[in-house]
Amino acid sequence: MDIKNMLRIWMLSLVCFCGAAACSSKEEENSKKKDNEEPEVQSLRDAPFPAGVAIAPNSLRNIAAYRELVIREASTITAENAMKPGNISKGRGEYFWDDVDYLIDFAQTNNMRLHGHCLVWYRQSVNSMPAWIQNFSGTKEEWKAIMREYILAVVGHCKGKVASWDVVNEAIADDGSFRGSTDVWCTNIGAPEYIDWAFRCAHEADPDALLFYNDYGHEYSAVKRTATNNLIRGMQERGVPVHGVGLQMHTNTNRSLQDLRTAIRTAAETGLKVHVSELDVSVNQAGAADVTFTEELQNAQFNSYMMVSSEMARLPQEQQHGITTWGVRDLETYGYPDWPLLFDKDFNRKKAYDGLYRGFSE
Repeated sequence: MDIKNMLRIWMLSLVCFCGAAACSSKEEENSKKKDNEEPEVQSLRDAPFPAGVAIAPNSLRNIAAYRELVIREASTITAENAMKPGNISKGRGEYFWDDVDYLIDFAQTNNMRLHGHCLVWYRQSVNSMPAWIQNFSGTKEEWKAIMREYILAVVGHCKGKVASWDVVNEAIADDGSFRGSTDVWCTNIGAPEYIDWAFRCAHEADPDALLFYNDYGHEYSAVKRTATNNLIRGMQERGVPVHGVGLQMHTNTNRSLQDLRTAIRTAAETGLKVHVSELDVSVNQAGAADVTFTEELQNAQFNSYMMVSSEMARLPQEQQHGITTWGVRDLETYGYPDWPLLFDKDFNRKKAYDGLYRGFSE
């Protein structure tokens, strides 16, 4: 081979080598750029576990933007009030099913999980407990009978359509004891007997439904966390069919991120499913009239939502029941200036939404 041909081959080899190196460098640069970019957010339906909202049937029926947002974003829904005893039970053996059936149809049509809230609640208010139960007088066995009748009717009506239930709501007082005289069920049946009984009745009505004990305060009270876990462990020892712990998590931006982490991790120690069931993050917990939603508050709220979703994402998959925010948009929350949810009054995503979404992959 002469020198001229050797030079030509050498030059071609050099060009190819440089071109390949340039392509490799470009690919590496693009890869790094892609890694540093925020993932494109499509919907909370992309979450690694169910994420959704508590909803009101009338808003679904009458506000198109509300309905469209729920369909786009939610893989799980909870009724804010429509499935509470005070709205379903109109007298012994008398039931109002219209809103319940509407929510069941809505969930099935849009491929959503429906979580039932709640079967038994101590609070004596219009939504929480019907007047006929508040005024009922009878023996312990008669009180157990009316509870069983109600639970069998409601869970039976929803069998195979409602995936999970908050069976008992807020049975534990702030000092860690059962509520005693402020709870008609505790007064007339006894605790934890009435709690065990409610779960057994719900399981009888629908053996496939997941059954939760739901309460507030886990993110700020070690006493509530300990009392809840002790209740759950006792139920497990007694063979009661309990499948999960609901953490309401009505929290605020003054709450430390460590507190949020501790609440979720402590609930997970039961070995049961964990549901952050009523999440909102207040930025004006004092209810002041002159508060504005500053960038600082938005960032703090972002961090709170991110902590909750990242801690849920770290749980074993079989314990990740999901996250539900208590409401859809800020407008439908408190009667004073506050911005506790993922969407503003015009249904736009807030920075809080980005925080929740970011936490899924942290």
